[in-house]
Amino acid sequence: MSRTDSPSSRVALIMLVTAITALSGCTVGPDYRGAPQVADGAVRANTFVRAPAASVTPTHAPSKWWTTLGDAKLDALVDAALAHNQDLHAAQARLRESRAQLQQQRAQALPTVSADAAALRMREPDLSGLQSSQQASANTASTGQQATSTSGGRGPLQLYTAGFDASWELDLFGGTRRAVEAASAQSEAVDADLADTQVSLAAEVAQAYIGLRDQQQRLALANRSADLEQQTLALIRQRRARGVGTDADVERQTTQVENTRATLIPLDEQITESLDQLALLTGQAPGALDNELSAPAPLPVLPATVPVDDPATMLQQRPDIRAAERRLASSNAQIGEHTADLFPKVTLLGFLGSDGGDPGQLTHKSSFTWLGVPYLQWDGLDFGRTRGSIRQAEASRDEAIARYTQTVLAALQDANNALSRYGHQRDTVVRLQQIEVSADRSATLMRQRYDAGASSLIDLLDTERTQFTAQQNLVQGQADLLKDFASLQKSLGLGWNSVQQ
Repeated sequence: MSRTDSPSSRVALIMLVTAITALSGCTVGPDYRGAPQVADGAVRANTFVRAPAASVTPTHAPSKWWTTLGDAKLDALVDAALAHNQDLHAAQARLRESRAQLQQQRAQALPTVSADAAALRMREPDLSGLQSSQQASANTASTGQQATSTSGGRGPLQLYTAGFDASWELDLFGGTRRAVEAASAQSEAVDADLADTQVSLAAEVAQAYIGLRDQQQRLALANRSADLEQQTLALIRQRRARGVGTDADVERQTTQVENTRATLIPLDEQITESLDQLALLTGQAPGALDNELSAPAPLPVLPATVPVDDPATMLQQRPDIRAAERRLASSNAQIGEHTADLFPKVTLLGFLGSDGGDPGQLTHKSSFTWLGVPYLQWDGLDFGRTRGSIRQAEASRDEAIARYTQTVLAALQDANNALSRYGHQRDTVVRLQQIEVSADRSATLMRQRYDAGASSLIDLLDTERTQFTAQQNLVQGQADLLKDFASLQKSLGLGWNSVQQ
């Protein structure tokens, strides 16, 4: 193509470049101003509304809260779950997928370049020889003489070509930039989803482990109680053989022994289920943790005080709130992405190539060909399709605002309920400890009276049943308190760490 160097052409070129540069800084659509304020009074408060007056301290809480329970087995299980849990691996894969999509979206703002090359070798048929042969046949037929002809073959044709094609859509109105903004926010939302999976997983492992130790403790209590009751039954049978006891006493005690032993079966079943649940959470097959965790062990030790952040810090820590806010930002950017479709699109098309009869000619200056074309496209008559997409994006943004608001309110409710349950359960455990101490003292006194003949067997059995119930209730109450502690940490958004994928 020819090129002109006239002053008017240079001025036009400068004006075109200036206009493109100015338009490239234009980005249509609403700019993101952040998430709306929700429950401002509750968020700015120093403490939660339902925080108990005692046992919690308004201070920074550790992220790895399970380490405050002082149980090495629990620490190892949580670490194993965070490393091998399949739900967590799926969340990590979704994060890698979202980051790859962001990379693809960023590449849309760059030129597209392709290269091609070809080599052609062709031999044409000699049509002139065919025509001469036909003419000679005609002459022979007319004169009776034989004629011969020779055909000369035409040499093969060769063509070599190589070139580059390039296209670049100018982001004049920021549609591509808005698409990158939306993809970036969506990737950050998926990152927050991964953190939320970590929070839930740590709490679930802790609760399953606490449940296992609770069941083992109650099974051990039931076994000891059954052994004592079996000893009592043997003693009653001896008394009946000596004529002191009655058959009714023997039957009552036998019933008591069988009732106690009946409680062992469901507890043993629950222990098996807890072992398999922990194996699943840590990415292992059922039975993989039996040798490690089957031996009974005491419950973890609850810290004397529980550090609790203020509401504003809690909202910053909870990954689900961060995910909702990032999805709101993504929805807002998508409005601008669709708004850009209202305006013309300019694409620069270019070609640079060379061709020749042999490979050496490809480098000759005379063999080069180039082409540059600005391509304008404008769907001005789309009958409202683009504006419909804009309204749809605006509705999605409004839905994201509502979901964010609901997520914040639900988080405040979750944290306050968890604090309330923890405080009430701690008071319950204090009462259960008092009941257990009283039941133990009563059982000891009643056995002394029974051995001295001052009380009946029925009184002794009733007292022992009360003692056994008090011990069981205390262990279960302590386990429930520990589970409420884990739920509280989950409600505060603790238990996650940034993972680089």
